[in-house]
Amino acid sequence: MDMDEVLGKFDAQVRRDAVPEAGGRVDRVGGVVRHVGGWTGVLWSGLDEEGADAAIAGELGWLASAEGRGREYEWKLYAHDRPADLGERLARAGFTAEEPETLMVAEVAALDKELRTPEGVRLEVVTGTEGVEVLTRVHEAAFGRSAASLREQLLDQVARSPESIRMVVAAAGDEPVSAARMEIYPGTEFAGLWGGGTVPRWRGRGIYRALIAHRARTAEELGVRYLQVDAAETSRPILERLGFAALSVTTPYLKQG
Repeated sequence: MDMDEVLGKFDAQVRRDAVPEAGGRVDRVGGVVRHVGGWTGVLWSGLDEEGADAAIAGELGWLASAEGRGREYEWKLYAHDRPADLGERLARAGFTAEEPETLMVAEVAALDKELRTPEGVRLEVVTGTEGVEVLTRVHEAAFGRSAASLREQLLDQVARSPESIRMVVAAAGDEPVSAARMEIYPGTEFAGLWGGGTVPRWRGRGIYRALIAHRARTAEELGVRYLQVDAAETSRPILERLGFAALSVTTPYLKQG
């Protein structure tokens, strides 16, 4: 896999030329691509040292507008974005940086798609509102924080565009112990893997790996060429062993409207 080529494709297809989610829209203003919808924020920017502060001020102005007020807003910054001090400029403008994650990508054709689950664990495809409820309950148990915002976002997504998401749960008996989803990016060669959280007492048994294999199978059936993950440090070593390559680092810069 030519990593520079794939990163260029990702920047162009998923970020710069992004297609809005159902019920949302994409604004392109002053070198900034902003998505407005269930997720609101900056997907891509083509800025230089002279224009960066003005672009940031423009986003702050939009966030203070009648449409922007009250929204959760994220400027999704990548390490290769320019200017090099864009993160520092965002911080000075009042944005709060969250933990960075590694942008990792693999070719679907190259991934091991054999399903191996621990004894007594099965994978179940879930859909609709019931699927969202199960997935977000597992998310809360796995990550130890509220999934209220994610629940609202996913409920809207399955109502407006059910074909854009695939959800899967790992269950031990009647107990859901892990859950994940795959987001389909229409008009691109990419799909995104999200979630993959496992409740503490079931970790280290290969469930995360099985969820990757299941979604890779689904991606292959859908004709997706690349799978993308924003990986936490706990996930990165597993993904590297499975064949994912690190392309960049992404840091969310957050601000409340």
